[in-house]
Amino acid sequence: MAVDLSSLRPLLSPGARIDENVTTTLPLRLSEYKAPQPGGIVHPATEKDVQTTVQWAIAYSVPFLVQNGGNGWATTFKLNHQGILIQLDQMRAIAFNVAGTEVTVSGGALVSDVVTAASARGSLVTTGTCNCVGQLGAILGGGFNNLVGQYGLGIDNLLALNVVTPDGLAITIKKPKTASAPSDLWWAMRGAGPNFGVVTSAVMKAYPVGNVARLSAWTGPLVFRPDQLEAVISALRNLSLTPLMAVAVTIINAPQPSIFATLFYHGSADAGRAAFKVLFDIKPVSDFTAVTPYTDWNAGSDTACIKGGRRPTWAVGLASLDPLTWRKTYTVWAELSQQPGAERSSILLNVLPLDKVRSVPDAASAYPFRNTVKFFASLTASYSDPAFDATAVSYGQKARAIWQATDGLAQHSTYINNAFGDENLKTIYGDSLPRLRLLKQKIDPHRRFNEWFPLS
Repeated sequence: MAVDLSSLRPLLSPGARIDENVTTTLPLRLSEYKAPQPGGIVHPATEKDVQTTVQWAIAYSVPFLVQNGGNGWATTFKLNHQGILIQLDQMRAIAFNVAGTEVTVSGGALVSDVVTAASARGSLVTTGTCNCVGQLGAILGGGFNNLVGQYGLGIDNLLALNVVTPDGLAITIKKPKTASAPSDLWWAMRGAGPNFGVVTSAVMKAYPVGNVARLSAWTGPLVFRPDQLEAVISALRNLSLTPLMAVAVTIINAPQPSIFATLFYHGSADAGRAAFKVLFDIKPVSDFTAVTPYTDWNAGSDTACIKGGRRPTWAVGLASLDPLTWRKTYTVWAELSQQPGAERSSILLNVLPLDKVRSVPDAASAYPFRNTVKFFASLTASYSDPAFDATAVSYGQKARAIWQATDGLAQHSTYINNAFGDENLKTIYGDSLPRLRLLKQKIDPHRRFNEWFPLS
């Protein structure tokens, strides 16, 4: 049964759109596993439309979920046919200031929108590494990126946020001009934003390159055999990362089991090869690295952006890498990916230089793991048949438990953007949890923003 949106329609701008027949208009998500099932969809055209829709939903006690990229795979969504999806896909504008040092990003902009605009302007902007992901949605959880060694987390590059609050107010919150303690909402939005409001647009730092060569990077995968896994993990454990480097390791069937270590070096090919010598010394079976323009840095992830199907994911933060542990999780993945229909399942490991991230005090934002987590690992079960759900969960939980047994952390930790949804909230929010819970009660006592790892 669809939500009756007839009273909302005349309140919106002419460019806004309402879809009540969700069976034909509901956009595909990256994962349909435990996906929200709204009774109507609103496509705002302006920031005022977003505020109006939230106010209408409050007045009529209609649950809602705000979405831009539709890539969140967590199981915490509760939205059903009695609620509405506020889809920001018509709000994708990008605007730079004259100097190219700041960029205003609309709430529905994708990573690809930001990269295209930044390249045309001759500036760099911190973004995620998948083109289809919503820029601001990803950043609010922390915002890891290939430039993290130089410019830090996405949340550390935010200058201002335009927010519709749980009371339906439209406000602007800004980065403090001094090193004084941030306001409660500025602190909470950067790490737990979806619990406190919807960001309709944001102002971020941008970095003019000056030298056009900085709009290129040496990047691409080295391919290794499965029997080289321990050597690869050992090399990454001991790799000295400079701010110009990043690594993403993917274990997939291509079509045979293979290890893809995608290297990133913001500089020349010669300098990149020297920086990653320990991996070349393992003698990869293939080398697809090349100097690549900014607009193509994320091209290797495009196949992961195909929407539809089921992709539950189990993720962990790690303080260290243990080769034996990785052999065990590889065995779990190998068994999973041999199941009929689950051949596209994968493992991902992100290795990033974190000195810049750790130069920012823990108290500056709600993101909790600056000084503890060093590596980020996840297993994704990729399949289509809902009958496989329970089997997928058993494999995912097993891999996660194996990683956590040697994670080197006093408290298990998982990056919120990668989490499955069944984790203890302490695992997601760390030491920020007590303050976040108090602020949730203060700012959103009616739990209107309560779909993404809810605090209450």
